[in-house]
Amino acid sequence: MKVYDGSTETGSEPKQERLKVGIAEYEVTTSGADLTTSGLGSCLGVAMYDDVAGVAGLVHVMLPSAAEVDDANKAKFADTGIELLVEEMEREGAAKRRIEAKIAGGSDMLDFSENGSGIGVRNTEQVEATLAELGIPIVSRDVGGDHGRSLRLDGNSGDLTVKSANKGSQVI
Repeated sequence: MKVYDGSTETGSEPKQERLKVGIAEYEVTTSGADLTTSGLGSCLGVAMYDDVAGVAGLVHVMLPSAAEVDDANKAKFADTGIELLVEEMEREGAAKRRIEAKIAGGSDMLDFSENGSGIGVRNTEQVEATLAELGIPIVSRDVGGDHGRSLRLDGNSGDLTVKSANKGSQVI
């Protein structure tokens, strides 16, 4: 949905609606709104898009599996958060067979583990496994490293812009 302020003095295009996705939250749009999230360190942003239905969704997951922790917030976990997002997208007209995913985050910024399997790596592995179980392909990714990221999912095109300190902005 386009947000019009009623003003045409500057001759600029109307601003695109923007929905903020917080940590352990998700949003779905059918109006072409931009979905944004920030503060992705070891967390992962999972952006999904069905171009035929025009349905886009974004979830900001913190931890790999709901089975590891007793918490009612399904969006907090990679496994249940992705399932929740897919269900909501299907309610809005998306078809699982058409949904494609893009993922970003999963850094190990404060990784003190000896085996290199910090929370960022485990989050990425769980996201990949959950999407594979659901038959949803990952068409692009920007994961790992030791830097934070912010994301903007264009609800009209499915383009995912990743901003990070070491790479600047890039569309994946």
